[in-house]
Amino acid sequence: MVSARRLAAVTTRLAAVTTVFSLVATAALILPAPAARAQGAPACDEAAGIAVLPSPMAPWKGAPLRVLFTSEKPLDGELTLTAPNGTVAARSRDRRGGPPYFWVAEVAQPAAGTWQVTLTRDGAGSGGTTADCATITRPVAVQANEPPRPKAQAGSVWPVRASWTRANENLFSAWVERLFDAPLDAPPPSWKALHEVLRDRSRNLLFNHLGLAEDQANLVIRPDCADLPYFLRAYFAFKMGLPYGYAKCTRGGGGQAPRCPAWWNIQREEPRAAPPPEELVASADPAAPPPSPGLFGMLRQQAAAPPAPATPAPGAKPAPKPWSPPPRPAGLVPGFAHYLKWSIGDGVHSGSGRTALADDNTDYYPVALSEETLRPGTIYADPYGHLLVIAKRVPQSGDAAGVMLAVDAQPDGTVAIKRFWRGNFLFADDPALGGPGFKRFRPVVLEGGGMRRLTNREIAKNPNYGDVSLEQGKMSVEAFYDRMEDVISPSQLDPLRAMKEAIQALDEQVRARVTSVENGRKYQITGKSADMPDGAAIFETTGAWEDFATPSRDLRLLIAIDVVRGYPDRVARRPERYAMPAGKSVADVKAELEAVLAAELSSRKFTYPRTDGSPWTLTVKDVVDRVKALEMAYNVNDCAELRWGAPEGSQEASTCKGRASSSQRAKMADYRAWFAERRRPPRG
Repeated sequence: MVSARRLAAVTTRLAAVTTVFSLVATAALILPAPAARAQGAPACDEAAGIAVLPSPMAPWKGAPLRVLFTSEKPLDGELTLTAPNGTVAARSRDRRGGPPYFWVAEVAQPAAGTWQVTLTRDGAGSGGTTADCATITRPVAVQANEPPRPKAQAGSVWPVRASWTRANENLFSAWVERLFDAPLDAPPPSWKALHEVLRDRSRNLLFNHLGLAEDQANLVIRPDCADLPYFLRAYFAFKMGLPYGYAKCTRGGGGQAPRCPAWWNIQREEPRAAPPPEELVASADPAAPPPSPGLFGMLRQQAAAPPAPATPAPGAKPAPKPWSPPPRPAGLVPGFAHYLKWSIGDGVHSGSGRTALADDNTDYYPVALSEETLRPGTIYADPYGHLLVIAKRVPQSGDAAGVMLAVDAQPDGTVAIKRFWRGNFLFADDPALGGPGFKRFRPVVLEGGGMRRLTNREIAKNPNYGDVSLEQGKMSVEAFYDRMEDVISPSQLDPLRAMKEAIQALDEQVRARVTSVENGRKYQITGKSADMPDGAAIFETTGAWEDFATPSRDLRLLIAIDVVRGYPDRVARRPERYAMPAGKSVADVKAELEAVLAAELSSRKFTYPRTDGSPWTLTVKDVVDRVKALEMAYNVNDCAELRWGAPEGSQEASTCKGRASSSQRAKMADYRAWFAERRRPPRG
C-alpha cells in the first residue's frame, strides 16, 4: 500500500525512526531526538530495528494506554510500563511474531505525566548484548486533560502526518498478526464480517486510536477477498496518518496479465460522476443505476437511518437514481467510511493482485521467498483470482513443522484463517494468468506536491525495503511448493506428522465449506434463485451467484483432495526432504503413510444441514470418495444434499427439494472439464 514523505524520507536510516509517535503533530507529545534516545544507544536501535507506538495517538489519563513495541531482531526480554511515580504498572515477557517481533503492554487508567516504556533485554553483557543495549527506553507523555482530536483536512481524505518506513511496516505487520491471532491447537476462527474483528478491542491494537470513538460507530465493513488487503492497509494508514492509494486495473485476458492504467490516492480521488464503460447496461432510462455490487465492499453506518423518500405527486414517475455516489460526508470518520465503500470497494478487484511481476504500474510488488520477507501483511495472489493476507508465521520446532497462517474473505463477507498448503494457496506458471505469488504493497511517497509509487528498481535500492524479487515468475509449480516447504520448515520433516498436518488442513477446508453451503441453503429459503453466468464468468461475477455459489472454492477443494491423496507419493518423490525412519525403505514408509491416510480420512467427521434443516453426518473420506460429484456441486440453486454429492435415491438425498434448472445443469456439464482437470479457463 502506501508510503510517505518523499523518497529521501522513505530511505531515512532506521535509527532515525526511534519512535513512530514522534511524527504525530496533533496534541500528542513530540519528542526531540536526544530525549527519544535517552536510554539505549542509537546503534542499538539501528541494529535491532526498534519502533514504539503508544495508543491512543494523544495519550491522556481518561483513556487506557496501550503500547506496541516492535523489533526487527529476535530480542529476548521484558517490556515494562513505568508510571510517573516510578512504579511498574504493566509488564510482559510475551514476545510474538518473527519477524518482526513485538510485545504489547497496557494500563487501564494511566496517571498524567511522563511514562517510561522499557525493554529490558535478557543476558546483558553476553552474546553480544552490551551494557548500553541492555535496556531500551522511550518516554510517553500522558496528558491530564483530554487533548484536541484530529480533524478532516481539505484536499485529503485523511491528514498525512507520517511516512511508510521499515518501522511503520513492522508496526503494520504486528497489528495484522495481533488482529487475527489464534491458538494453533483449536479450530481456526472465522468471523461473519471484518468489522467484528475491528470492533474487538482485545485484538485491535488501534482500537479508537484517534480518540474519536471511531471503532464504536457501528460501521459495517464486509470486504471480499480482493478488498480485504486494501481495507486492512487503508484502516492502518487512516489511523496512522499514512499516504494511501489504489490502482484501477483490468482483469487481463487474451493471454495478457491484468494492467492498471489509472491510479488514485487520498489526495487525488477518483472522479465518480459517471460509471465506467463496462458497467453500462442497456436501459431505456439513461439514468438507471448500475447493477448492484452485491456484498462487495458493503460498508455503511448502521446508526444513521436512511432518509425517508420523498412522496411523489400522484401519477408522477419516481425520480431516477443518479449514477454517481453521494458526496463524501464531512468529518474524518464518515469520510473514511465513504472512501472505503465508494472508492476502494468499488475500485479494486482480484485482477489488482495478478498483475505481472515486472510491472511497476501496480499496487503490489513481488518479494523473495524467505523467512525475512514473508511477514504478516504480505499478500498472496493466486492465479485464479483469490487473495489472502499472511497473518502469522510459527517457526518449525523439534517435533512440529512450521506453520504459515493467512486470512481471507469470501463473497458472503466471511473472514477466516487459512493455513498455507497447496489446497489454499494455488500456484501456476502460465503467464496468461498473470503474476501470482507473494507480494507486498508498493511504497508510496510524497513528491512534488503529490503522491507516487516506487518502482521495483527503487524498492530494491531502498534500505527500508530491498526485498523485491522476480524469482517466483521463474519457478515451476513443484519448485514453488518445494521452496515454500523449505522456507516454512527448513529442517527435515517427520513424514507421518507432515501428512497429518495436510489432512488437518483438508479437514479445515471441508468444514469451511459447510458454512458456504449453509449460507446458500438460507438464501434458498427466501424463495430466490441465482442467475448462472456463462463460461469463465462463473468464477467472477456479482450478485447472488458470487455470494453463494462456490465454483472457485470447490476448485480449490478438489485440488486439496488431490494433494492429500497424493501425499505418500510426494514423500516417495522427495525422500531427502523428510526424516525417514531408520531401517525402513522408501516403499515401506509410503505403504505406512497410505494406511494412516485411509484411517485418518475415515475418522474425521462433520455435519451439514440438509434442505429441511436436519443434520447429516459425513466423513472426510466420504468427501474424498465423492470427488467426481463435487465437480458439479457448486450451484447455489441445487439443494445442499446435491452440493455434498449425495447419491441419487439415497436416504441422505431424500430431503432434497431444489435443483438447478435443466439449462443450468447443461452448462455445468459443459464446464465440468475445468473441474475435472483442475484448471480455471483463461479470460477472453
